Amino acid sequence: MNKTIMHINYGEISGNRYGNKTIDDICKMAARIGFDGIEFRGKQPVELENISFREYAEEIAKAKAKYGLSEILFGIGVNDCANPDKEIRAKAIGEAVEKAKIANELCGTTLCNTFGSHISSKISTAPVAAYEFSGSAAATAEDWELTVDSFSKIGKELEKIGVKFAYETHMFYIHDLPAASKKLVDLIGSPAIGINMDYGNTVYFPERPSVEETIDMYGDKLFYTHLKNSSPVPGTNNRMATALSDGEINHRSYLAKLREVGFAGPIGIEAPRGGDRVRYAEEDFAYYKSVMESL
Repeated sequence: MNKTIMHINYGEISGNRYGNKTIDDICKMAARIGFDGIEFRGKQPVELENISFREYAEEIAKAKAKYGLSEILFGIGVNDCANPDKEIRAKAIGEAVEKAKIANELCGTTLCNTFGSHISSKISTAPVAAYEFSGSAAATAEDWELTVDSFSKIGKELEKIGVKFAYETHMFYIHDLPAASKKLVDLIGSPAIGINMDYGNTVYFPERPSVEETIDMYGDKLFYTHLKNSSPVPGTNNRMATALSDGEINHRSYLAKLREVGFAGPIGIEAPRGGDRVRYAEEDFAYYKSVMESL
């Protein structure tokens, strides 16, 4: 059975802000609902930015043990992985590896979500939400070369400690679309570097493979998944975030395909929308559980 991961955004009031909640509160909520673990951010939330990453991980480890959670993941980005300055790249690589070591030591973490460098469109007139003009479409040969070099070095260090990084398919990064993500991990060629399939991001692109085609494309480089949903806003190029069961993506067929190919990695569920996120977590988990039980 796949481990089910609650993304930290169910416990936030907005991006990397907990409001009056604590790490203990969020872990208690996840355990009560039935999640096996939580994906925390690799940067301390605004309310805890005065403590170190080690102290942050220690708090998470305490709550993990207290509420019987089995899995703790972190999102560890390496935004300077394609920086032309060799010293800046080396510092970014070192910081990412150090966080992975601390997470593994204190929380038993063996998998982290990751990102490379943010790459904006080179077309000044392109709308910000025209994601097909940024990320891999705007990446230069140097961006590819430096990203591969940086993550090859990271992969070698991760192999030593038994931790893996999975690139989230996400707009504004080289690893935005399925084909670009697969190309990237193949060029890196490390068993410690794979893909976090977030089709909820892929659906924002006008040209994209189906869920089933994407899963087949990734093969054994699929380490993790993020599930979320949205629907097109009629008459616009925008989309509206929805409950997991309500949007354009059919998660029943998505999960059935994962089952068909024998995917054994963790499955993460996200709530990138405002409102009562605790209620969203309960509803989305109930839907996910009912689908998994029916397969």
